[in-house]
Amino acid sequence: MPIKHAIWKVGETPTALSGAKLPNEQLLEDMIVRDPSILSGEWMLIGQQEKTNHGGRIDLLAIAPDASLVLIELKRDRTPREVVAQAIDYASWVQNLTADKIAKIYQKFSNGGSLDAAFQKRFETILDEDALNASHQIILVAAELDPSTERIIGYLNERDIAINVILFQVFRQGEHLLLSRAWLIDPGETQENVTITSTKGRASEPWNGEFYVSFGHGRERSWEEARTHGFICAGGGAWYSRTLKMLNEGDRVWVKVPAVGFVGVGRVRESSQAMVSFALNTPDGPQDALKVLQKADYHCGAIDDLDNCEWFVAVDWLETVPVENAFSEVGLFGNQNSVCKPTTPLWRHTVDRLKQHFTQP
Repeated sequence: MPIKHAIWKVGETPTALSGAKLPNEQLLEDMIVRDPSILSGEWMLIGQQEKTNHGGRIDLLAIAPDASLVLIELKRDRTPREVVAQAIDYASWVQNLTADKIAKIYQKFSNGGSLDAAFQKRFETILDEDALNASHQIILVAAELDPSTERIIGYLNERDIAINVILFQVFRQGEHLLLSRAWLIDPGETQENVTITSTKGRASEPWNGEFYVSFGHGRERSWEEARTHGFICAGGGAWYSRTLKMLNEGDRVWVKVPAVGFVGVGRVRESSQAMVSFALNTPDGPQDALKVLQKADYHCGAIDDLDNCEWFVAVDWLETVPVENAFSEVGLFGNQNSVCKPTTPLWRHTVDRLKQHFTQP
């Protein structure tokens, strides 16, 4: 069912705000360029009105923390179904963009800036050229959708095509215009599809049922405490924590500290919980994680913010090693998503090697 927004002014007598329109649709694009968080606080814009080899122009191009690309198309004067077809056509061009071409797109967008430097500053991690544009998603921006288009979007997502819609509506309050935003599909579902949608002609195969976990050991979280108390965690933004929701009781997880190596294998005991409600098993019985964990920050300053706080998944470890004993070698799988279901033969190879290295597979 198409999403409709409504806003009321709070008071003794609630007053509904009247609907309105932007003076022109270019204004929305300009607003997004000035403040990309209007779309999402999880992406960095890298291109605008980029001409494709097919004769069209991509409205906006962004990059996510895992170096996947985000193709953004604004509806403008086209019908929603036309936008879907056009965006898929553009995506067929995006999937073949090489690292040097993407760097040039950003140079033009930023008046000579370095994509590597901007990525590291924005996401506090080094841009991995092998991960750059390994996958992508399509985001359509519209004021409304017809039922047919909504069915098409749902059909594509059910088949692991990472496509979503951001719906905007404008309301008038006195002399001011207000903008509201809603996602057609939970962004977590689209992000999950991104983690299993490979491009660049890479081979794929059925997922083997074992999850990859990226654990960012350091100032924000401690692998030593995760080993001791039985958990994995992620936070600092919904992009990082929402993939934890993919995990359910009994799932097997292989944990890697990025740029270091694999440090453990275990079984999920409980699904994800925000830090404010997560309890740890201690010799004195269950204790609040906030009181027990002392060796890292765990985004404690955002504990009441469900989008930015740390989220935890309880794990029964089968085997773990300290960070300094992490297993690493050339040719093992890696990904910046906190959790993913890899469908590349590289993951099967990685799991085979891990089962040879760890004594309790």
